[in-house]
Amino acid sequence: MSATALPFPKSNPIRSLLGRLAPCRTAHQPAVPPGAEAKPPVTTPRKKILLVDDDAVILKTTSLKLQSQGYAVITAMDGAAAIHAVRSERPDLILLDISFPPDVASGGSVPWDGFLIMSWLRRLGESRNIPFIVITGGDPAKYRDRSLATGAAAFFHKPLDHDSLLSLIDRTVAQRTRSIQADFDTNFQI
Repeated sequence: MSATALPFPKSNPIRSLLGRLAPCRTAHQPAVPPGAEAKPPVTTPRKKILLVDDDAVILKTTSLKLQSQGYAVITAMDGAAAIHAVRSERPDLILLDISFPPDVASGGSVPWDGFLIMSWLRRLGESRNIPFIVITGGDPAKYRDRSLATGAAAFFHKPLDHDSLLSLIDRTVAQRTRSIQADFDTNFQI
């Protein structure tokens, strides 16, 4: 049995009907005048926050809070992952825990703590000017002054007050953005 093609009429009534219909648009879509192209909305890239902590609960809850405020969040559980994230992701701000347990701290035979991580990251060109905010459950009397002396923008004690932390992050990221723009304007005047 051979297959034969069925004859279709040259004029397709469905095609002719569809050709006469105007494109649909919903109430929230603005009409575009003929000949004009709709321009995509201008969006600014989301600011990236690197969160370095060995506590999975802190990583999850703080990440969710930051994401709800429009930040992109990168997480790391130790110093090696933090250095890799800084090199590959170029965050705008780093939230850094100070204390890591021995099993996490000794990964790769380097006994990481937040101060060592901060020291390593300050030596990298990619992260020299990235602001740090230290977050720790350790003794504030022991860590606050040392954190600020090492160059941290602020010190937060756990449990975190997310509203205060988010407010500080917003201010710190905005200040860094203004500083970068001012440096650009100074160096590349036309």
